[in-house]
Amino acid sequence: MSEPVIESMAEVRSHLADVLDRARRDETPTIITRRGKQEAVVIDIREYQHLRQLAEQAEEAWLNRLADEAEAEGHEGSVSLEEMAAMLRAHHA
Repeated sequence: MSEPVIESMAEVRSHLADVLDRARRDETPTIITRRGKQEAVVIDIREYQHLRQLAEQAEEAWLNRLADEAEAEGHEGSVSLEEMAAMLRAHHA
């Protein structure tokens, strides 16, 4: 991927087809500004799909890691439902 081109919304509006071609053909993203603030990026659809896939994989890995950590923590010092019921009965007896 090439270094991005930074253009105002007015500039992009005047030659949107060129911006899209640059994203697709040259793999050059365009950062769109409005009132001097960066607002959006035009990238090739394949690059977008690749980034979405990476984000989904990273999220899944993070959730799996959290689940593994919770499972590991859950075994240490945990009691079964039956043990908890027995402790409650003994406490109220």
